[in-house]
Amino acid sequence: MVTAALIVIAHPDQQSLAHYVAKELQRTLVRHGVSSEIADLTAENFDPRFTYADRSSYQQVTPIPGDVIAEQERLDRVDHVFLVFPVYWWSMPALLKGWIDRVFINGWAFEQTEGGSLTPKLSRLSMNLIPIAGSDAGAYERHGYHASISAQIEHGIIDFCGAKRGATTYLYESETKQSSAITDEVNQLVQDIVTRTTPQPLNCTPSPHR
Repeated sequence: MVTAALIVIAHPDQQSLAHYVAKELQRTLVRHGVSSEIADLTAENFDPRFTYADRSSYQQVTPIPGDVIAEQERLDRVDHVFLVFPVYWWSMPALLKGWIDRVFINGWAFEQTEGGSLTPKLSRLSMNLIPIAGSDAGAYERHGYHASISAQIEHGIIDFCGAKRGATTYLYESETKQSSAITDEVNQLVQDIVTRTTPQPLNCTPSPHR
């Protein structure tokens, strides 16, 4: 049973569809009795740059930077993570990738020994993806978007760290559909993804798209 969730979003426009999805997801989780928090990486001015200090802490030579510890503690408090992001160049935005690079490090997300053995450490977490796509599902399949995102994020990050694969639910044609159609689709998408990650039936009234 989900008791707490972190919704991570990396989009500079507060009026974007990505932010609307994140807020609807939070509202639905709360109505379903799930404690949830939105990590708005842009508004919080998270620094995605993997610096020398990050490399040194990754190698466990120096202490982990304070902003990274704060993000790890956020994740330590939850059961489920939802990554909400627009698809940029077959992947996630650089800001979200930098968050992964800096936060999901050796000693916390996994343990790597000098001998080269690896122990995943995030088995307690379930990670869910909501990629927001400009094109339709057919284009994503033909051009390899689905395979690319699955390889990079599901296998390359989630599986590597031992986390559970949750729901991966795309929102297609985000730039071409009518606003009313998008609103209905978001409401359905959010209810579906919460239903898949919580055991109780939902009883939700969709919010209007503002």
